[in-house]
Amino acid sequence: MSGRTRVRACPERTCVGCRERAAKADLLRIVAIKDECVPDPSGTLPGRGAYVHPALVCLDQAVRRRAFTRALRAPGALDIKALRRYVEQTTVAEQATP
Repeated sequence: MSGRTRVRACPERTCVGCRERAAKADLLRIVAIKDECVPDPSGTLPGRGAYVHPALVCLDQAVRRRAFTRALRAPGALDIKALRRYVEQTTVAEQATP
């Protein structure tokens, strides 16, 4: 035997909120469109992306540290209303599902 396994490596990304590494599938990709942070759950929107856990704690940490502006290389402040609404809805949906 060659010692190789057939398990594929899982891509990892760093959450801009808590700075922990996690599997790409466990994180939510964020893209800046104009002056707004937009969630990209499918990961197909064009442009530079940043990753965050889909939890309000990580989102608040990222906002407090101004991590989205830095990670997305935006010239000014970004509006996160749509992103916050998406994370809140996702959190409520996960809690409702047993």
